[in-house]
Amino acid sequence: MSFLRRRSAATPAGPDFDVLAMDPGDWPGNLGAGLLPAPDGSCQGVFLRYDLYGGRGPAMIIGNLPEGSPARETEEGQVPFEVAQLLLALENDEPVEVVSSEDVPVMQGDNLLIVRRVKLSESRIACVQFDRSDGVLVTIASWDRPITDDLYTLLKPLPAELFQQG
Repeated sequence: MSFLRRRSAATPAGPDFDVLAMDPGDWPGNLGAGLLPAPDGSCQGVFLRYDLYGGRGPAMIIGNLPEGSPARETEEGQVPFEVAQLLLALENDEPVEVVSSEDVPVMQGDNLLIVRRVKLSESRIACVQFDRSDGVLVTIASWDRPITDDLYTLLKPLPAELFQQG
């Protein structure tokens, strides 16, 4: 998949990798983005919040975390970073943990994508993860909406300009 390649090091600000998400123009709600900075100023991850609920919380969070990002490190049973962000945004403070996970093959055109479906103790949250060819972990967490295979066809790299500091 050509969109899974790293961008050049000449990018002035923002993440040093392509951010795989849904184009904001394809989403009927509001889009918000957050960067996870490291102490040295490098980008340790990007997460995007897609809000369908008119400011009452996101319906979906898509995270892109490169290798070495501390947000990728979770204890056994601990939810992925994106799930924790979704719960925080929804002001849901009930404890949620990972119950199980299952690897599922998904065909995307001529490419095979191995998707890890993460089952959580909160059944209203759907969560999937997959590794890109450049080592970036993509996690999709959605509230009260199932994640179906056709969602992956909507994912594409967002333009770097969205993440420029101005």
